[in-house]
Amino acid sequence: MFRLTYTRSQAFLSITALLLLSVSSASPASAQQVINGVQVFPANNVWNTKINGLPVDANSATYVNTLGPTKNFHPDWGSNPAYGIPYNLVPADMAKVNVIFDYADESDVGPYPVNKKTSLIEGNSWKKTNSGDRHVLMIDSSTKTLYELFYANAKGKKITAGSGAIFNLNSNALRPDGWTSADAAGLPIFPGLINYDEAASGVIKHALRCTTQRTNGYIWPARHLAGSQTAGWPPMGQRFRLKASFDISSFSTINKAILTCLKEYGMIVADNGSSWYVTGTSDPRWNDDELNQLKTLHGSDFEAVNESSLIVNPDSGQAQ
Repeated sequence: MFRLTYTRSQAFLSITALLLLSVSSASPASAQQVINGVQVFPANNVWNTKINGLPVDANSATYVNTLGPTKNFHPDWGSNPAYGIPYNLVPADMAKVNVIFDYADESDVGPYPVNKKTSLIEGNSWKKTNSGDRHVLMIDSSTKTLYELFYANAKGKKITAGSGAIFNLNSNALRPDGWTSADAAGLPIFPGLINYDEAASGVIKHALRCTTQRTNGYIWPARHLAGSQTAGWPPMGQRFRLKASFDISSFSTINKAILTCLKEYGMIVADNGSSWYVTGTSDPRWNDDELNQLKTLHGSDFEAVNESSLIVNPDSGQAQ
């Protein structure tokens, strides 16, 4: 994780001013997964359901050993706007555009409230030199709608993307079985992101989004597989949690909130990437040295959870 140094350089001030402008004009997500007065999915949604009382998955030891029991946990966000996945709170009257998709057969048609001049994009730049996943997340609180794009690009006045998905924040509906979203697992991204306000509140009430180097198939609530399917690796949708025995007493208040969340709500495998990486949103208020203390955790501190008992309907994100 790159740490910005507070200096008087014009470059730093420009970046910070732009970030603060984007945040202040939209207001960051409130704590407890409520944004602009809108609940992020129903309270009984799988993302919002505790799993600390569920049984350990029979394959837990295999998954942990494959991902790496000595590998460090990694908070993949911080104060630098180039790290983490940003989001956009869009006004109700924002113009929407039709997006050209590479995977149109598994994408929602739209249109989408996206604009390369004002929309924040993962990697902090719409330029072609930004070679990451280039996610663009948009929330319209007036219609309680979440829009998400993967690998967004601007070609003249046109917006292109690898794939896109639209979610009703009042609904537990999942993507059609076998469909991707803006994430490889076919899941929404925004509900799994950790933001500063909720961490600072001391209580985080939702699962977090995580990645593993490889995956093998998919299970509920995931809807899609990706990459090479490799035996011994967890499926997309697999839930992990921090072991109840892990001592968090020596950590800071904000880190205790994050670690308690990992014990109670855990994290869901949503994409292929580096193992034990968890995603959040950038914010100049994060203390990167403080977040780096979370890197003292290792894979062996976690266990896979069997959440099959939560399923009400395999095509719904509602949890028992």
